[in-house]
Amino acid sequence: MWKADFQKKIGYKFKNEGLLETALTHSSYANENKLSYNNERLEFLGDSVLGFITADYLYNSFGKVREGELTKIKAFLVCESSLFGFAKEIGLGEYILLGRGEEQTGGSERPSVVSDAFEAVIAAVFLDGGIKVARSFVLGFIVPAIEKRDIDEDYKTMLQELIQKERGNSVRYELIAETGPDHDKVFTAAVILNGKVVGEGSGKSKKEAQQSAAKAALELL
Repeated sequence: MWKADFQKKIGYKFKNEGLLETALTHSSYANENKLSYNNERLEFLGDSVLGFITADYLYNSFGKVREGELTKIKAFLVCESSLFGFAKEIGLGEYILLGRGEEQTGGSERPSVVSDAFEAVIAAVFLDGGIKVARSFVLGFIVPAIEKRDIDEDYKTMLQELIQKERGNSVRYELIAETGPDHDKVFTAAVILNGKVVGEGSGKSKKEAQQSAAKAALELL
């Protein structure tokens, strides 16, 4: 019953429902029930399918945007926090098969677990229906995210994703200047990575200044 419900939500009916079940089987559930499969291999494939479809769309849709900016946009669209948001749109968390311990500790709402399952579902759709079906599924999330103009506002998330690739990194933001009258202030912020300033930026609010600083840091790094 849950398979039919989920397929209705995503607007795609699987020919091989076993692929869907594998995509939604977390390793904790597989270990607990002594299953020979889980969604980790599908997650691996889904990551590449997602990356290709997203890059292809950006390349063909934004002909005047340079490679560096395309890379940043793609990084935002495929980062864990974005995938978690896409997954929440279809209530994916409630369909993931989890071991008792994982379920009791909130696995169905943990971004890493849910975003991995989302990538596994992409792979399952690709294997079952082909690249055209997978592209339609992925772009159903990617295009609205671009149209909402969230991209330019989330450089902090992209920077966090980048620095997390290496253990021991720490980042913080510091307000270093505040100029202008009360009704028209300009804030300047610095982003500090491991004690070293790696970017500065200004804006009409502290948040905007931090985003500008994060953008500068991304360009440097």
